[in-house]
Amino acid sequence: MFKILTMNSISPVYKKILSADEYIVSPDVENPDAILVRSADMHSYELPASVKCIARAGAGVNNIPSEAFAEKGVVVFNTPGANANAVKELAIAALLLASRDIAGGIAWCQSLKGEADVPKLVEKGKKAFVGPEIMGKTLGVIGLGEIGALVANSADALGMKVLGHDPYISVKHAWMLSRSVGHAKTQDELLAASDYVTVHVPLLDSTRGMINDEFLAKMKPGAALLNLSRGELADNDAVKRALESGHLRTYVTDFPSEDLLGVKGVVVTPHLGASTPESEDNCVVMACQQIDAYLKSGTIRNSVNYPACELSMPDDRRIAVLHANVPNMIGQITSAIGRHNVNIDNMSNISKGKFAYTVLHPDNEVPVKAIAALAEVEGIFGARLL
Repeated sequence: MFKILTMNSISPVYKKILSADEYIVSPDVENPDAILVRSADMHSYELPASVKCIARAGAGVNNIPSEAFAEKGVVVFNTPGANANAVKELAIAALLLASRDIAGGIAWCQSLKGEADVPKLVEKGKKAFVGPEIMGKTLGVIGLGEIGALVANSADALGMKVLGHDPYISVKHAWMLSRSVGHAKTQDELLAASDYVTVHVPLLDSTRGMINDEFLAKMKPGAALLNLSRGELADNDAVKRALESGHLRTYVTDFPSEDLLGVKGVVVTPHLGASTPESEDNCVVMACQQIDAYLKSGTIRNSVNYPACELSMPDDRRIAVLHANVPNMIGQITSAIGRHNVNIDNMSNISKGKFAYTVLHPDNEVPVKAIAALAEVEGIFGARLL
């Protein structure tokens, strides 16, 4: 029986994957085998030694010290794409919010409560909220991952001209794109040609603050900017300067901050990107599937700190080893278990940056002391027998 600790309220859809006859799922379990988390901050969390993996029901893992946990032999998963449709739909709404002043118009209509002749006032005042249609306009999509590709295709279906830029686009996402989506060779080319720009990139050291004075100056005068990815991608002061000068028409973001509130031209939504019941269920299902596959077979899917490794359900023994990606590690692993007369029939070894995953398939019995011997090897962070 596996034990799963939940650190946030989790949709009961988990029961479809983590069956009660195999799993105990609770916020109160002790010595859990895995942790299911959404937004809880784990940077100061004292991780139980029993934990083998952590699944984040969402794409971002800023709340999890992934590298530190990798060094403790804990695989960290996320759920890329599970909330993609929800974010795509918000992006389409953001395009409309960035065109006509729908948000301002709604607020103004509410202010007319108690007035004598509301229809007449509406006809007189509505011109303050007019704006262009999106059909025929050019949308530039920076980042063509799961979300960016869906946004590009949807905008194309709405009659927009779409340009995309992503130097790291995967084959999978390239195949997802409509043939009508154009390719901008550089980000600068995209910015200069687009009436609307939407950014769908992860928050990394290289992307933090990428929406700065230089970025904004390269945009087409009077264009609108959408940021539904991460607030930290933007230098808010630079955004406000561009709005004040008129170079930027509108900035729509899903990440409110005090310095953006009340600024003319800024439309903020309360981090609604993945806030749909369908998205939350999709994230939980994917996270639970990853936990289930890893605990039972050693399969690693969508890990942010260890390499992907697809394995069948075991019909015999296998030894799974998480370790540093350094020279002579394989030799040390085979030597450690060889001293206990364990013979390896075949094996696989995959690396990702500083960390690696080795799965050994022995053809004889594996004593407990052989696994214990692996734990004593410097650079091995975790080892278990499946």
